[in-house]
Amino acid sequence: MKDNSKLEIRTSLKIQKPLREVFEAIVDPVKMSNYFISKSTGRIEEGKTLTWQFPEFEMQFPVRVDKVERDKYISWFWSNPADKVETKVEMTLKPMRDGVFVTVTEKSRDNDEGGIKWLAGNAAGWANFLACLKAWLEYGVNLRKGAFDSSQMPKEAVA
Repeated sequence: MKDNSKLEIRTSLKIQKPLREVFEAIVDPVKMSNYFISKSTGRIEEGKTLTWQFPEFEMQFPVRVDKVERDKYISWFWSNPADKVETKVEMTLKPMRDGVFVTVTEKSRDNDEGGIKWLAGNAAGWANFLACLKAWLEYGVNLRKGAFDSSQMPKEAVA
């Protein structure tokens, strides 16, 4: 019987680029700023604690890097500063004949009102992450540019 007390996000997408290029796009903050974050205090490396800023949020997000296996696996712990609940993000990279299959998993939150709000927001966020990664790597397009000017967004969109 499945335990429904915890919520977990899992989403995947194939990126048609070489494995090393996809891995570097995820761990290098300069590259990540082309499709995901606006600022980082450093590269994703095992044992580091980083601070990330996103274009759509005023707050900063602490990121505690857990494990990095070159070209295979990346994990970190982070929390939304608003509720301080820590979750674990895992990214696996599986080479394919014509690209890399990237899977993002984030876990876990309680199956309650806060958890359901997290599930809706972060599931959409991780799908957006993968689409933006693909667009930037394959076509050189930054889908986030201009999409999140928080000074002009409705208040409920940046909560």
